[in-house]
Amino acid sequence: MSEGSVELSVAVSTAPHTRALKEGAVVPWGLRLNFVEVVPMVAAYRRMIRDLEFDVCGLAPVTYLAAREAGVPITALPVFLTRRFHHGDIVCRPGSGISKPKDLEGRRIGVRAYTVSTGMWLRGILESEYDVDLDSITWVVDDEEHVASFALPANVEKTAPGDSIADQFADGRIDAGLTGPAGIGRKGAAREGWSLPGAGFEDARVASDQFYPLFPDADSIEADWYRRTNVYPIHALLAVKSSVVAAHPDVAASLFDAFVQAKDVFLTELATGAVNTRQGREYGASQSIVGPDPLPYGIEENRASIEALCDFAVSQHILEKRPTVGELFVNV
Repeated sequence: MSEGSVELSVAVSTAPHTRALKEGAVVPWGLRLNFVEVVPMVAAYRRMIRDLEFDVCGLAPVTYLAAREAGVPITALPVFLTRRFHHGDIVCRPGSGISKPKDLEGRRIGVRAYTVSTGMWLRGILESEYDVDLDSITWVVDDEEHVASFALPANVEKTAPGDSIADQFADGRIDAGLTGPAGIGRKGAAREGWSLPGAGFEDARVASDQFYPLFPDADSIEADWYRRTNVYPIHALLAVKSSVVAAHPDVAASLFDAFVQAKDVFLTELATGAVNTRQGREYGASQSIVGPDPLPYGIEENRASIEALCDFAVSQHILEKRPTVGELFVNV
């Protein structure tokens, strides 16, 4: 692979740790990257999974697992573009009587789609940490799964056309819901903006007259959970068409190195106090929990998180067969 010889279409979010690559300050060896802007990035997932529209695409990890099992010809690099904790991502309806995780059993909970990664991580936490029987809960969804062939488990209910989980939460037909784009903080399919004006979920970790958090002390619980498990939830990884990797074996290593270099620019900005974006400040705050690199790449650095991802996906009937870590990622 000679310098600039392979041209690739790439859909990844614009973030503090990708900016240097997208703006050309970091140039990957042997590659010409044509970036395609998709806002919100979740809208790109379906285009990648169903139509292989991009050569390289940021992808939700659960979507990747489900697509891989369905035979979609993509593979992943251990570049984890988005990370965050999830205890604070579930809220309850006032009057629901829910005061602890076990109270969710037998209830109706809203999530945009069953394979939404936030939902999978949160369900995994409820089951592994609080012994919640996930199969006893009715998970109410109002959007499509990215993998069209995915068969919903028996305890998943799809809303009627024109209905939404936001409306069901507001009028008491569901007892709890995930917040933001993963749940009741939006309506309809992926679109730019995607938050409901005045919905009140800007800070879902603080109670309001519309909802209260299941975990009011989520920040401290998340820090303790990470210290005990070393699991730092993955929210996006880098997927590449298998045909590209097969035709150009050096592409994977070149991409990995370029994303590492771009992230290093961001880490320097963090260290010098030069970060001036909300997302950058949030990753800076997470350093107090996860250490100096809030976006670790590579397999060994993330093995506990990847293993938990696979375990949760099988337990929640998203995967029939548990893959090994080595099967999921290109060796770079």
